[in-house]
Amino acid sequence: MIHALDHIVFVVADLGEAGQLLERRALPTSRSDDGCILRIASEVTHRVPLLLVERAPGAVSPSQASGEEDATVTGLDHIVIRSPNPERAVALYAGRLGLSLRLDRSEPAWGVRLLFFRCGDLVVEVAHDLNAGIGDGPDRLWGLSWRVSDIAKAHARMRAAGIDISDLRVGRRPHTRVFTAKSHTAGVPTLVIGADPRQVVPPSHPRSQT
Repeated sequence: MIHALDHIVFVVADLGEAGQLLERRALPTSRSDDGCILRIASEVTHRVPLLLVERAPGAVSPSQASGEEDATVTGLDHIVIRSPNPERAVALYAGRLGLSLRLDRSEPAWGVRLLFFRCGDLVVEVAHDLNAGIGDGPDRLWGLSWRVSDIAKAHARMRAAGIDISDLRVGRRPHTRVFTAKSHTAGVPTLVIGADPRQVVPPSHPRSQT
């Protein structure tokens, strides 16, 4: 099976300053030949390729630039990493990279411990298999969740386009509905998430698992 997830890229305001900060936090880095990409050494990221790039002046997100309609994807909601060692992941993503740990929850019914790290409007989700126990093996990039404004319209559009998708279902995150894309994903587990129009979402409701 082809698996297209290759690396995570974080955008920073100043690549030089970010590199100095990472070095102080014992995260060695290397620059690409053109100097535009900063790569964190894989031995300290537990084999998940992590890159940093500098935001161009005046850059906006694709959704802002193109005026996307309700039925299309408006952004990446979260990326999923599978890890055999959740405490090691906390030390890296919260302790060294400085992402905000928003959730640490074990769900025996699902057989998983979930860690959510907020970075801008994206969540880096680390999932640990409770039944496998703690191990020293590498982490791996696993899946993506895409955000849409109107989940029903997005579902209808993708089905009409001939994409193999699941039926709509209630999401694990409160006040959401989701569906799974089963084709056209290059083997990457892919979820699409949107607000459930049948429910009122409290403005201050915390982010939770989809």
